[in-house]
Amino acid sequence: MLSATNTFWTTGSPLPSTRSEIAGAALNDKIYIIGGFDETGRSSSSVEVYDPSVDEWSTIAVSSLPQPLDHTAAASYDGKLYVVGGGYLNRDDLSNMLFIYNPINNEWTEGEDLPSPRGALTANFINGTLYVVGGVDIASGTTSSNWAHNPTNNTWIEKAPMPTAREHLTSVVVDNKLYVIGGRTSGMISNVDVNEVYNPVTDKWMVLESMPSQRGGLASAAVNGSIYVFGGEVPASTFDNNERYDTVSNEWSSELPMPTARHGLAAVAVKDTIYVIGGGPQPGGSGSNLNEIFHVR
Repeated sequence: MLSATNTFWTTGSPLPSTRSEIAGAALNDKIYIIGGFDETGRSSSSVEVYDPSVDEWSTIAVSSLPQPLDHTAAASYDGKLYVVGGGYLNRDDLSNMLFIYNPINNEWTEGEDLPSPRGALTANFINGTLYVVGGVDIASGTTSSNWAHNPTNNTWIEKAPMPTAREHLTSVVVDNKLYVIGGRTSGMISNVDVNEVYNPVTDKWMVLESMPSQRGGLASAAVNGSIYVFGGEVPASTFDNNERYDTVSNEWSSELPMPTARHGLAAVAVKDTIYVIGGGPQPGGSGSNLNEIFHVR
């Protein structure tokens, strides 16, 4: 179904560095782009900050990640940025570290380790609890696990697993529920269209209407109760898909495609605008400094 919403794309100031397989999160109405692969294909410790209100990237040095990470996940809560899991060194090593950034003193601290190392995962806060879902686990491969971290007592609790184990997936929170969409079960040839929602109050999952396309290495953001899902890859190409899920009607629609197809990107919403940043225009080891802006009206 074609969307009837009034939307359009513009181009923002480019990311200062070329990167893919990044994490992104909004904190105090600014966008933090974290880690990923740099232009040499190595894991990066870089953190760059974008201010949408002036379309500028910060010239003030932001403390780098304590270690280089790619395929990591990030979320913000109570004025701090949380970065968990990911790959490092030769891409084959997975992290169980939880790093917490405080912009007031420009410093990172370490939280309690994730119970098992993983990369290509997702992380979101709901009512003060950090939910870390899916990804690739060293012990079991592609995982359906769902771990909840309490920042107050710095502990992890295992929650109900996803119905479908997957990695290179995307997730977003709407009305205090966690929507987990797409991903892959075993490499780029195993992309899925799965759409599942988690209710932390009941600790239960529900299977929803599938995404129109099967995509992994994608990104998503929510505006006005709708979830917009961008990009992804298959072995031969990348996606410019932009598909919208209405959380009330349980229906999907096609939106204006991204100007540039890519994977391993970040999508971060600030108010009613989504900033789609970085990512690889070609499958596998490519990157970009793109900042394409999707306006929702």
